[in-house]
Amino acid sequence: MSIVEEATRRLEQLARAGVTVPWSAAGFENGDVQPRVDSRAPGVAPVGPGATVHRITAEEVAEAASARKQSPAIGETRPAITVTLDLRALESSGYLIPGQHRTPLAEEFRHVKRPLLTLARDKGSESRRQTLIMVTSALSGEGKTFCAINLAMSVAAEIDGSVLLVDADVVQPNLLRRLGAPPMPGLLDLLADPALELSQVVAATNVPKLSILSAGTPNAMSTELLASEAMERLLASMAEDHPDRVVIFDAPPLLLTSEAQVLASRVGQVVMVVEAGRTPRQALAQAFVQLEACPVVMPLLNKAEHSALPPGYGYGLEAEPGRST
Repeated sequence: MSIVEEATRRLEQLARAGVTVPWSAAGFENGDVQPRVDSRAPGVAPVGPGATVHRITAEEVAEAASARKQSPAIGETRPAITVTLDLRALESSGYLIPGQHRTPLAEEFRHVKRPLLTLARDKGSESRRQTLIMVTSALSGEGKTFCAINLAMSVAAEIDGSVLLVDADVVQPNLLRRLGAPPMPGLLDLLADPALELSQVVAATNVPKLSILSAGTPNAMSTELLASEAMERLLASMAEDHPDRVVIFDAPPLLLTSEAQVLASRVGQVVMVVEAGRTPRQALAQAFVQLEACPVVMPLLNKAEHSALPPGYGYGLEAEPGRST
């Protein structure tokens, strides 16, 4: 098989998996991801029955990046890979998507993002780490990933700047499954392999101004990798090289892992998701103690009852009537 034939075969595999390599002419046929909500995890848009999911390998990422280096367009800085998200499936699962009508959920996340963006865009700040925003919770199941995705979608709707959504929950990564995206190399691969570059593992999406970075290959040394000099250099690059981009990290729960505390000490802002009526007061207090090193901590009450509010002033629904973010 010739090099051209082999390249064509590989592009067809990526296209069938829902991954578009921007420099190819391969098309994307939507339909691999079926809208379905898992009642055990509100907001999940998993891959439907019978779908074929192709795992994007490090070798394919390297090949794509190498091909782009050989014949780059003038001024082109696009990622090596592009993932096409099934926006209809995401919307049916309760997520914000571009072009939606004005909804209570969209309005609420406008209120959530505004103070975060005000700090992120503060040119007088001594640290550019304000553009690095970590979303976490004290315990699992409080809705942090749901909030991280919707926050990223809301920020992507801004006229100025862009957003990178990172799956930093390296213990139990769930972001790609929620988005219906195929597995691919990501954060841990980047930290473990000095030969990899951020541009090689960041995936552009069909949502304008939104790109994603997966958690990557599971690694028993994940805490040590997040605490490494390589992570420090990566965060510095994220904050300084792209000052108009906001980076949102979907992090593990603070009280269940050591990774979250390590990351919290290195970002500029933390959003603490708290599930109304469920998170124990003592657990919440312990979580806030672990965030003492972070300069900005914003609590976000999730699934709160707002039946007493006038119509039009309630929050958006996440999973059931009367519950909100």
